[in-house]
Amino acid sequence: MRINGVEIVDTFAEAFGMWGARFCITAENMRWLDAAARSVTGFATSVIGCGCEAGIERWLEPSEAPDGRPGVNVLFFTPSKKNLGKQLVGRIGQSVMTCPTTACFDALEGTERVPVGAGLRYFGDTFQASKMLEGKRYWRIPVMEGEFLVSDSFGIQKAVGGGNFLIAGKDPASVLSAAEAAVDAVEDLPGAILPFPGGVVRSGSQVGSRYSFLPASTNVAFCPTLRGLVESDLPEEANSVLEIVVDGLDDEAVAEAMRVGIRAACIEGVLQIT
Repeated sequence: MRINGVEIVDTFAEAFGMWGARFCITAENMRWLDAAARSVTGFATSVIGCGCEAGIERWLEPSEAPDGRPGVNVLFFTPSKKNLGKQLVGRIGQSVMTCPTTACFDALEGTERVPVGAGLRYFGDTFQASKMLEGKRYWRIPVMEGEFLVSDSFGIQKAVGGGNFLIAGKDPASVLSAAEAAVDAVEDLPGAILPFPGGVVRSGSQVGSRYSFLPASTNVAFCPTLRGLVESDLPEEANSVLEIVVDGLDDEAVAEAMRVGIRAACIEGVLQIT
């Protein structure tokens, strides 16, 4: 198959099962909303080294947010339910509760739930208070600024991580432009995130290593500088490769993100997408 002259290799994506959560952060203005969102999703590119994968799903108008303020929906993914709850409590406690003016709301009606506010409430040192609104429990935790409002528990569901495709091209500039086009096409799709910096991976990995203590190492088959030293999977004229990794709340979200991203990446200078 070819799109705009770019070869689309008929192969697989290494997607795997995960557990996912969606929550909404709100704040008084975009300055503090952006600060909280960037902090809570920071260092969350890969479960291999970060413990979770996370990213911004979409920014919300005040009319879309639970408390009528600027908001953002964030997605989190981990391989296990237990670790997902741990990551949510730790990261929201350190990156959202600490940030001026924020509140944090569950935004996923999952059939299974994990305690979040129910754990964070103890920071209130017995002065925390619960509040029921429309059948949902929230916690009001006293902080120096005033109060931090957070949902008692968050919905979680089975999800998909590690959908991916590689863009191989003639030169770094062309490949970077293609990757940026893919990110721009995917970033507003519902139910999916691109967890790596700017949505793009330069250091794609392979399972295992010549070093016994490493679980993963550089993807040697797609490193242009190793052509001739290892068995290469690169097209003959390819001199640069970038990867797009997609996590989603379900198979459909990941498939749509990959479809849209692959098509957007088929620009001049790109030789192959695999």
